[in-house]
Amino acid sequence: MTAIGRRAVRGSLWLFLVNLISKGSQMAVTLVLAAFLTEADLGLVALAVALVNIGQVVQSMGVYDVVSRTGRDPLRVAGTLLVLSAGAGLALAAALVLAADAVAHALDAPDAAPLLRLAAASLPFSAVAGVQMGLLHRDLAFRRRLLPDAGGAVLGAAVTVALAVTGAGPYSLVVGLLCTAVAQPALGVAVGVRVRPRWDAGAAAEALRWIAVVGPGALVAVLLINVDYLAIARVHGPDAVGVYSLAYRIAWVPYILVAVVLGGVVLPLCAELVRDGRGLSDVVGRFTAAALVVTGGLYAVTAALADRVVVFGARWADAAAPLALLCLYGLGISLLHLWYQVLKAAGHARRYLALEATHLVLLVAGLLLFTRHGVVAVAVVQVAAAWLVVPAAWWALARRGIGPPPRALVKGIAGVAAAAGCCAAVAFGVGDVFGPPGSVVAALGEGVVLAVVCGVVVLAANREVVRR
Repeated sequence: MTAIGRRAVRGSLWLFLVNLISKGSQMAVTLVLAAFLTEADLGLVALAVALVNIGQVVQSMGVYDVVSRTGRDPLRVAGTLLVLSAGAGLALAAALVLAADAVAHALDAPDAAPLLRLAAASLPFSAVAGVQMGLLHRDLAFRRRLLPDAGGAVLGAAVTVALAVTGAGPYSLVVGLLCTAVAQPALGVAVGVRVRPRWDAGAAAEALRWIAVVGPGALVAVLLINVDYLAIARVHGPDAVGVYSLAYRIAWVPYILVAVVLGGVVLPLCAELVRDGRGLSDVVGRFTAAALVVTGGLYAVTAALADRVVVFGARWADAAAPLALLCLYGLGISLLHLWYQVLKAAGHARRYLALEATHLVLLVAGLLLFTRHGVVAVAVVQVAAAWLVVPAAWWALARRGIGPPPRALVKGIAGVAAAAGCCAAVAFGVGDVFGPPGSVVAALGEGVVLAVVCGVVVLAANREVVRR
């Protein structure tokens, strides 16, 4: 294995550990909130967090990419980006605080206004942390990211759980979010990532040129994962948002644990290969295969266990169908996320933006037509929009000679389909052998069996991928 290959493997493993801890803590928060909050409370929290997520992307558009790709002194670039990003964060926080009532009423959820004001205070802190993380990404130094990223997430999760158990309601998650945002830049300094505000006109010009293309793409990306919440809230109210939010949060976990990890490594890795004048096709093929094998297996098991969502309480039964559908959506966006990083690293940011914009147009059109039919229809729209873009994204890579080989791609997807079919057959066959759907022990037992079955099928169908 080459030196850069060893760095990529180490980076992937460390970033996986970071995401496992940080997103695992978020999953624990989801379980606690599902147990202690009503559907309406969880819906209000989801709306406030969705709006703040949009603000986070606006303030940090292209930060990771600029720091990873620049040929200038990265510290000077990072210092300039800190001024831009933190300044945007302060402005957005002030705007959200002032407009909270109007925004909440527009979404027909007036009780979300105080939550939105509190969550908005996190924006300047997350802006600083984003610049710090960009420097770590450039060097594939994901081990140093463990304390600020995972440590901050664990702290926020602990605060959220403690407040939820003591009856703080929807405020528990928002206060935890704020604690995470404040802790991350402080812990970043603790591991030696110190970025001083500075202004370099050349660095600012480079950043703004890149942000002019990638920034809108980042904004489109965050709209893609939040506009469904806003549409459901407007048409069906907070209760429906709560049901959909639980399904989405669970389906989001494999994407975060695997696709985001691989994408976080492939962007700086491919950027370095491009700077060295080396080809990308083999690297892209391997990362694509890894995404299909691992996320595909996780989604196959999750979809087969969808009816077990009632372990959080019988009131969540309506989340089972959208959860199963959103697993297929998650696999699609896992591929898209990985390929988009390759396009950006190779300097094809405009193509990335075009694909993201197409995805958003398809999604919004579908939501306008079908949201009134309920959360299951929204999940179907998400699946259709994502998988309509997948072949277009592959073609954008292939025509530039950096796409995964079509034969390997088809074989990988076929392996995932076989694993999903086997898991569905096993889940149907065992029925309630392990116990009723609401039993935690039964869910764990069935999950272990499905994981073994899925692992055998996926590994048998992808022996070459695993070997490489």
